[in-house]
Amino acid sequence: MLKQSLNLKLSQKLSPQQIQLMKLIQLPTQAFEQRLKEEMNDNPALETGKEEDEEDEDEVFENEEYDDYDDFEGDRMEAEDINIDEYLNSDDTPDYKLKANNYSDDDEQRESPLAAPVSFHQDLINQLNTFILNDDEREIAEFLVGSIDDMGYIRRSIPDIVDDMAFTQGIYTDEKTVDRILHIIHELEPAGVGARDLQECLLLQLKHKTPTESVGLAIDIIENQFDAFTKKHYEKLQQRYNVSLEQLKDAIGEIEKLNPKPGNSFTGSNKIIEHVVPDFAIRIVEGELELTLNGRNAPTLHVSRDYQEMMQTYKVSKDKSTQQKEAVQFIKQKLDSAKWFIDAIKQRQETLFVTMSAIMQYQREYFLDGDETKLRPMILKDIADMVGLDISTISRVANSKYVDTPYGTKLIKEFFSEAMKNDQGEDVSTLEIKKILQNIIEEEDKKKPLPDDQLADLLKEKGYPIARRTIAKYREQLDIPVARMRKKI
Repeated sequence: MLKQSLNLKLSQKLSPQQIQLMKLIQLPTQAFEQRLKEEMNDNPALETGKEEDEEDEDEVFENEEYDDYDDFEGDRMEAEDINIDEYLNSDDTPDYKLKANNYSDDDEQRESPLAAPVSFHQDLINQLNTFILNDDEREIAEFLVGSIDDMGYIRRSIPDIVDDMAFTQGIYTDEKTVDRILHIIHELEPAGVGARDLQECLLLQLKHKTPTESVGLAIDIIENQFDAFTKKHYEKLQQRYNVSLEQLKDAIGEIEKLNPKPGNSFTGSNKIIEHVVPDFAIRIVEGELELTLNGRNAPTLHVSRDYQEMMQTYKVSKDKSTQQKEAVQFIKQKLDSAKWFIDAIKQRQETLFVTMSAIMQYQREYFLDGDETKLRPMILKDIADMVGLDISTISRVANSKYVDTPYGTKLIKEFFSEAMKNDQGEDVSTLEIKKILQNIIEEEDKKKPLPDDQLADLLKEKGYPIARRTIAKYREQLDIPVARMRKKI
């Protein structure tokens, strides 16, 4: 049965200004600049640069809690100085009055040249134009090119391609024809493009090489002993082909020179390359750490004087029409929005600087020395307690910001790590353990790589009692393969 009832409850909600601040805090420098441009375009009451009379800006906001604009205080202008009717009627000006025809013949129209790169797939289509194909064959070839992913592979079977062309393109053909056209695709550059798997990709590249003894052996290995090659069973390969270790090494060397992702080698690719812009910089000055915030995060903004003057004009106006009230309501919204945005940017700057300063002091030994083994265990709560901010705020600062240090540009969240106990009962950072593990693996004999249980024993000898499964987890996080895959001849 449906019924109505009244319930009282307390709930906490973020104001629009708080939400705006949280969104600004998590933006890195480049994204923040883009957000600033968007706000400047959306809000004409927001301007960049120094305000000539900074006191005037404060006057408009002395009384923020005003509902009736008749009560707006602040005598600064006379009504005859600016008439709001001029503002309201400005859109009625005929177009011909806004045009000028005073350009001289020698004025140059300078335009910046725009790059027009050829895409990876378009380059393949252009190469197809060098082959003699009938209309049906060209349609099939172009469909196959369109099925190639960014890495250069066709990850679909020929029967699936035949069915797809019939259902989506109305192209009816058979598997034999598609296979023949696919061999034409395999002749395109870069070598290996259009392969259906890694084995075929490597074979296509090897067959493009000048035939030599090493290349011939490499082709045979990939074609007939691919599983043994991927598992690095070099002794088995040496016995299978009855070759010397040096001959096998030369053949493996030919394979290691190949590109497993031929699509990525396309020089005309128009992929966007993301450049990291550090949000902070840390320098060592006379033995002390000095932190600076990237100046692009601290733009100089102020509220437009013109919009402030419009508000003053309305105050002294005696006759207030409905149209004027609507216009001034719009102006007030833009003024409020501009002030809120300026305040949010100032709070963003302060939050970023305070948070990074706390991180710098917490990891002082590392920033002075650069030795990653000196990184202290640090979690978000440690910094949140130091600066008196919420953990989620610290997370927003750390997740997407970079700091330029004397030892390179680092992602801030990389300084955070859990703590583990060493054999003396002291807390050490997991980053320190990972660094030591990485050093041990780099120094191992690559002909006989160390398995995880031996790595665990070596770390235990160094004072870090770590279980084998933990070694495996850290190794995966460091993107280091198992011992068998690290083996070299």
